[in-house]
Amino acid sequence: MLYIGIDLGTSAVKLLLMNEDGKIKNIVSKEYPLSFPKSGWSEQNPQHWYEQSVAGIKELIEHFDKSQICGISFGGQMHGLVALDKNDEIIRPAILWNDGRTFKETEYLNNVIGKEKLSEYTANIAFAGFTAPKILWMKENEPNNFAKINKIMLPKDYLAYKLSNTFSTDVSDASGMLLFDVKNKCWSKEMMEICGIKEEQLPQIFESYDVVGSIRPEIAKELELNESVKIIAGAGDNAAAAVGTGAVGDGMCNISIGTSGTVFISSEKFGVDENNSLHSFAHADGKYHLMGCMLSAGSCNKWWVEEILNTKEYDNELKDIKNLGNNKVFFLPYLMGERSPHNNPDARGCFIGMSMDTKRKEISQAVLEGVAFGLRDSLEIAKSLGIKIESTKICGGGAKSDIWVKIIANVLNINVERIEIEEGPALGAAMLAAVGCKEFNNVEEASNKIVKVVETIKPEDELVSNYDIAYKKFKKIYPTVKELYSELM
Repeated sequence: MLYIGIDLGTSAVKLLLMNEDGKIKNIVSKEYPLSFPKSGWSEQNPQHWYEQSVAGIKELIEHFDKSQICGISFGGQMHGLVALDKNDEIIRPAILWNDGRTFKETEYLNNVIGKEKLSEYTANIAFAGFTAPKILWMKENEPNNFAKINKIMLPKDYLAYKLSNTFSTDVSDASGMLLFDVKNKCWSKEMMEICGIKEEQLPQIFESYDVVGSIRPEIAKELELNESVKIIAGAGDNAAAAVGTGAVGDGMCNISIGTSGTVFISSEKFGVDENNSLHSFAHADGKYHLMGCMLSAGSCNKWWVEEILNTKEYDNELKDIKNLGNNKVFFLPYLMGERSPHNNPDARGCFIGMSMDTKRKEISQAVLEGVAFGLRDSLEIAKSLGIKIESTKICGGGAKSDIWVKIIANVLNINVERIEIEEGPALGAAMLAAVGCKEFNNVEEASNKIVKVVETIKPEDELVSNYDIAYKKFKKIYPTVKELYSELM
């Protein structure tokens, strides 16, 4: 049997074909445009997602036995607002996760409605990227468009709707809307009232591995597929990536070092930290997860190497770093502001501790260590909730750097595991499709059978001790400079 995973990204859709053994048979990517109509705005036309996804499926399965394809599922960019009218026409371009126009609405939610109320209603507080602030913005700034709304959906769910005619979402993606009661896995009546919307405007909720419908006959004909092909709910991109890296089951962890950085921690039980420093979301395995998100991770190293050092020889810049745990230079990795744990869009990066004898390699090392310390901030919050974490998978571009992975293992004092195949949300989506089609009994079984660890980097006692001392110093820097940020903006 064959399964299709669709990863709906910000710049492209990635499609993956997987067989029942978890072997990847083909991968296709299709790009689409991203629009910035005003400073800080980020939009896309959902029709482009659908057109490129259909074109991608055709290319993906062209040379395979189409009768063997059983299911299609999704991983997708989270938080985006897709609004349809009563005729299922797109009302306006989708407002994306990285759109910053909702500062006013976010402030209103956090400071007028109040963070305690938001946490009570949804287990989270408001961030500019979340969906509810976008709805409030549309209500205030585009009242005519707001009045036309018949359906509100997330990006990947638009694809599911077009393919199956089922108005649906999954628990992991819904968790990032600030409309979803994460603990009870239902829409929050209080948040619907605050946003001025009704429950019938919101999709039916499914677990990520649930079948939401079958492919529409006309689409099946166009793609030369059986009409019995199932459409499975799918997950938000981080939850789908966690499935694809094996971060399912209690206490399982995945660290992603891409442009941004995430610490994703799977948990059997629902939990919220007292300051809502971590996102508390439902997981694609049917349970829950906590997630710390750094807005700048791999992008810090890219900025330092390419923009400041004016080179692309990454390995050359890192090859002489040897004196781990004893660096006197520190770096705050907040080049784009920060989410976890500070939730401060005004935060900015800085170096401290340099002297006349500071070498270039020590500053390069400080960049890598600053990101690792930022990841530890999130891990420490999870530990404070009683979650025990002994190891983590690692993925993303930063995972390819041996020295960076070693630093992370020792700063966090956990085993760091590299996996055999890293295909992110697309693989996780294909696995969810296989679970939905009963190829596996559950998501954990699928991950255990498909995800293979090929290398484990273990912490070293002396380095762990040295980095504990360094982390205590790092923790003092942000509170010291915090009040300066608003003056520098």
